[in-house]
Amino acid sequence: MLPLAFKFDSVPVLVVGAGRVGARKAEQLIEAGAMVTMIAEEFRQPVPQGVFHVEQRRYRQGDLHGFLLVVSATGDLAINDEIVAEARDERIWLNVVDDPARSSFYFMALHRQGEVTIAVTTEGAAPALAQEIRTLAAQRLPNNMGEVAATLRDERRAVHERGASTEDVDWRTRIRQLLGSDATN
Repeated sequence: MLPLAFKFDSVPVLVVGAGRVGARKAEQLIEAGAMVTMIAEEFRQPVPQGVFHVEQRRYRQGDLHGFLLVVSATGDLAINDEIVAEARDERIWLNVVDDPARSSFYFMALHRQGEVTIAVTTEGAAPALAQEIRTLAAQRLPNNMGEVAATLRDERRAVHERGASTEDVDWRTRIRQLLGSDATN
């Protein structure tokens, strides 16, 4: 496994299933900028704000066409089997909720502070553990991490605009200055 951060701006994503977990996954994807379509026979949760398209019906073969990433949150093994087969044939990234062995990616437990994101995964083995580790890590972070990231982004941009390399800057010292005395330990 290799954790990566993808840009989802306007990326077409499908969520099949609209229970609590499906709705939560849709919300996370929308927050990341994805254009989320949801298909479900029954919407047991309100449709998350920002969903691009909704269809209330059963999944059908061919529904994955045109999507780069799919989340199967149906809770139905037979439907999941169909989705897994289609995703494999179409070479589409797939997360089957509560079935890490058949997933090609996992959602991580996230903590965001401005442009700083901490992500923790247990590769699907124990999502509650990942959430607990995320919470413990977040509690130890200085409160100004987002501000520090924004300042450093601007400073890096200024270095590039001068035609210089950011590799010549002692960023570690600068980061510690911006974080304050708590970060120097």
